[in-house]
Amino acid sequence: MRRRTFAASLGAAAVAAAAVPGTAAAKTGGRCEDGYVWRNAVVNGGGYVPGIVFNETEAGLIYARTDIGGLYRWQESAQTWKPLLDWVGWDLWGYTGVVSVASDPVEPKRVYAAVGTYTNDWDPNSGAVLYSDDYGDSWGVAELPFKQGGNMPGRGMGERLAVDPSDNKVVYLGAPNGNGLWRSVDFGRTWAKVEAFPNAGNFVQDPSSDYSDDNQGVIWIDFDTAGDRIFVGVADPDDPLYASADRGATWRAVDGAAAALGRADGNRTIPKQAAVDHENGHLFVVTGWDPGPYNGAPSAGRGGSVQRLSLATGEWTDVTPGYNPIGTIPGFGGLTVDRQAPGTLMVATQNNWWPDEILYRSTDSGATWETSWDYVWDANWSWPPARTDRFDMDSTGSAWLSFGKADDGPAYAVKHGWMIDALAIDPHDSDRIMWGTGATIWGTESLTQWDAQGALVGWDSEAGHQIALPVEPFTVAVRAEGLEETAVQDIAALGGTLVSATGDLGGFVQTDLGEAGVQIRRPSWTSGRSVDFAALNRDVVVGSGDVEGDVDGHVGVSVDGGATWLTTTRLDGVAGGGNGGTVAVGADGAVIVWSPGDGATAPVFSTDLGQTWTPVEGLPAGALVRADRVDANRFYAFASGAFYASVNGGLVFAATGAAGLPASGPVDFRAVPGKRAQLWLAGGETGKTYGMWRSTDGGKRWTRVRDFAEADAVGFGKARTRHGYPTIFASAKAGSTRGIWRSTDEGRNWVRINDDAHQWAWTGKAVTGDPDVYGRVYIATNGRGLIYGDIED
Repeated sequence: MRRRTFAASLGAAAVAAAAVPGTAAAKTGGRCEDGYVWRNAVVNGGGYVPGIVFNETEAGLIYARTDIGGLYRWQESAQTWKPLLDWVGWDLWGYTGVVSVASDPVEPKRVYAAVGTYTNDWDPNSGAVLYSDDYGDSWGVAELPFKQGGNMPGRGMGERLAVDPSDNKVVYLGAPNGNGLWRSVDFGRTWAKVEAFPNAGNFVQDPSSDYSDDNQGVIWIDFDTAGDRIFVGVADPDDPLYASADRGATWRAVDGAAAALGRADGNRTIPKQAAVDHENGHLFVVTGWDPGPYNGAPSAGRGGSVQRLSLATGEWTDVTPGYNPIGTIPGFGGLTVDRQAPGTLMVATQNNWWPDEILYRSTDSGATWETSWDYVWDANWSWPPARTDRFDMDSTGSAWLSFGKADDGPAYAVKHGWMIDALAIDPHDSDRIMWGTGATIWGTESLTQWDAQGALVGWDSEAGHQIALPVEPFTVAVRAEGLEETAVQDIAALGGTLVSATGDLGGFVQTDLGEAGVQIRRPSWTSGRSVDFAALNRDVVVGSGDVEGDVDGHVGVSVDGGATWLTTTRLDGVAGGGNGGTVAVGADGAVIVWSPGDGATAPVFSTDLGQTWTPVEGLPAGALVRADRVDANRFYAFASGAFYASVNGGLVFAATGAAGLPASGPVDFRAVPGKRAQLWLAGGETGKTYGMWRSTDGGKRWTRVRDFAEADAVGFGKARTRHGYPTIFASAKAGSTRGIWRSTDEGRNWVRINDDAHQWAWTGKAVTGDPDVYGRVYIATNGRGLIYGDIED
């Protein structure tokens, strides 16, 4: 997931007076003074979980970090995750990219998070280390003089944060881009560079890319408690490992590390993760030919290795698994050791894209390995072979993890995963393991059944071919409940049904907000971009999204309220990829207007549910399109400061001549339900025209809403009274206060309905109310899923 954004600033001067918004004071228990209770519309996961950390001392204390969705703590009694960074506000949205987490083994109540989403200019702020003395229920912030990359390449390596178990007020941090090794000696309150540390790393994945050009720097820190040594992994194939025997005063390169960790069958590799088996005196390290998580086929050979260092003798042993069903190991991601069973460790491939990732398990310190699945070849060595597995994947509650596919030979629809960097055996329970993927967390409490299963494949000498040996599989199931990481792009609340467009997952249709609902799979959107419905016929729902291949069109249509979907014709000249654009459907459902997102193709309309498309007249490429909610003949559009209207069902548009609207920056405008030709518009750009406007004449004249210096999203819900104006919701800034605002009197008065504990970072994409439930609001976040709020009964 990648997103560029903008910093908030004061917009243009107001042109119309209105009441100054009130601000609700915060209260405990998830509600503000106005009585709002906040929840997630459930998806269960939906994004990349690059790190899972178990506390070494306190059983049941587990943290999961995400690349754009913040940090979570496991709640053992409820078997769900609790979000810990919902307090992060708009200006510091980058704090929701968590590049590392450390849980104190001496005082488990202490926890640290290294935050910052991008190291390039997409994130305007420097990174920070957050510190907590109460398990993450409250936080302090230690700002850093450099950026960190919670959503950059290499974010699954590490952990880059580590608490010294012999003196827990000392915390170490590995930094990217030449910033070296840092240390705090006061429980994370202040930080200083370890000047004695000699190597800041030099490994760059792709110097030509603004996204992949990081020097990966100092990757991880680990401790040999028996020998009282600190080990530090560095992204430098020629000098990848350092150790200190005097609590970090001096450092030396570890002998033999370059030969062991810096090369793998001709590839230059880096030490991605490490784990110490204290009982047996081993340091295990996995390497890869790039930092991940997107690495594909290796340039040559295996692309990675598993290495074991004897802490007593300094001898290195290559313990890389010698067998992969597909023949070539592309590199490794996750690594974990079993604290209750010394000598037992597991590693994960990265990325075995087809047919599946492989988990490897060894109970003899890496001397031998067993795979989580294997091929079974028939006598003719027919392709594709059959497959046999040690465990069954139970996706109950997250049926979307099949991504609409069916098993295809050895390529199962529900996979062991991909991008597996987070792999952790519970240090208090050998039977429990969790691992994170690009979409969810998997886990089991029956892991040691693996060791009783024996081999997966044998040889039938009489038949002359392989056979699957009988094993009793255990179950691996979703362990992502409560962790919500979708990046929501648009929302359509039909009343009783909620339709959302989401990044990476396409979109969802939910009739029960407590369940994940049905993923929109036809068309097969890689990312959903917009959704709309016919205001006078809610059965007609449309959406647009990015697609791959040449089969599906970018627009999807449902005529049964989202229950089933039809794809549309691919528009000539508009390729797949990120070209979903925006789509609108007329109030009666008869006309669809689609504005492709390729930046070159002018909007088109269809009167046959997207089977044929005809260019509209009068609109430039990239225009944002909406439909009137009462008059089926009226459509509207906005582009580069100009507003357009159609009065003949979207066939022809003309500029309205409106002045004073934002000429640059993201803009959102919506038509008011039940009110012909009434519109509200929010958006703009830092330092330029920025705010909220309304029109009551179809976009000819606009009045600035003085309440907000900045506004980014606006939507509508059920009126407070039977014949009243629809409730207005906005993601906006009044004075110095960013928040979610509500007006029940046509915008004359506003109240902030969220509080400082519930800000969810960036909320500028979409906000809307529910047409049937007064006060309910839906909020699109960039990584915390779809938040909704209800007035407390």
